[in-house]
Amino acid sequence: MSRVSQGAARRRKGAASPAAPDAPAGTNAPAGTNAPAPERGGRAQQKLDTRRRIRDAAWALFTELGYDGTTTKAVAERAEVAAGTVFVHARDKADLLMMVMHDRLAAAVDAAFATLPRKDPLLPQLLHVFQQLFAMYGEQPLVSQAFVKAFPGASGPNGERLNALTFAFLHRIAGLVRDAQARGEVGSDIDPLAAAHNIFALYFAALLSWLSGFATLGAALDPVLKSSLALQFRGLRA
Repeated sequence: MSRVSQGAARRRKGAASPAAPDAPAGTNAPAGTNAPAPERGGRAQQKLDTRRRIRDAAWALFTELGYDGTTTKAVAERAEVAAGTVFVHARDKADLLMMVMHDRLAAAVDAAFATLPRKDPLLPQLLHVFQQLFAMYGEQPLVSQAFVKAFPGASGPNGERLNALTFAFLHRIAGLVRDAQARGEVGSDIDPLAAAHNIFALYFAALLSWLSGFATLGAALDPVLKSSLALQFRGLRA
């Protein structure tokens, strides 16, 4: 028996069996009749709970066994769902990786903008945002490296959600550029969204320098990304 299978068996042995769904309040269906169908909201919540279990199981296994050492079957066992249920929520293992990283990235971006030094110039603001993202990647570097490698071209349902998150992030960066224009830091003829695309390209290039082994994660942020952003900012100045 594999380490994953043994762990799953121990968990099932030690865990209480899932309770049967409660009958709706106020009903007393006689034997032999069909119970009322669950409310739509209940089904939606059940689907969300299943997705959460699959996401958490995938993340746990990615961090314990590595991305390459994890299988969708092992994820199903850890989440205590049927193997086919995993594919309801993710197209394949790569899409599972997109699922777990989507929520981590979204949380890191929200935290970065919530603590943004609004009175600082554009360059320190950008470094503040990217520092939060690099810190998130540094929590589990091997999983993060697998993600950076797999993300370009991701097309599963969770990959599409991550692409949407990336577009939203670009617009938030464009908002910082627009605010800098209002402060007179950036030329009024600069397209904020085009500038955001350039900034994101520099950020991703810095991540690739880390993935390729040309720089540590810390050096990929500073000096690689920091110096690239400083050079870009020279071209954006009013």
